[in-house]
Amino acid sequence: QVQLVESGGGLVQAGGSLRLSCAASGRTLSRYVMGWFRQPPGKQRELVARINSGGSTNYADSVKGRFTISRGNAKNTVYLQMNSLKPEDTAVYYCAAEYGSAWVGWGQGTQVTVSS
Repeated sequence: QVQLVESGGGLVQAGGSLRLSCAASGRTLSRYVMGWFRQPPGKQRELVARINSGGSTNYADSVKGRFTISRGNAKNTVYLQMNSLKPEDTAVYYCAAEYGSAWVGWGQGTQVTVSS
């Protein structure tokens, strides 16, 4: 089963940018539908961006036009470019792979904190 590791989070001022990375060791992610999720403090985890094997993407309305999900050339990495960050984007961000009807491969997540 795929195991994923997220990185790239940090503290940024409102309006700033971050790029998150999601990597799998020893496994290509190119055939998986991949998703980026986030879980704000005290709230449920939500899907914010999704990319299929053909490169088609979908975004939550709250991040549309600001976040971009993409695949790396190395085929074992997926990115989330986050621009124009807002305090409400503060959350732990996770990536996962879609397998059947489930999302799998959850890592420890990476904390993103946006200060106002």
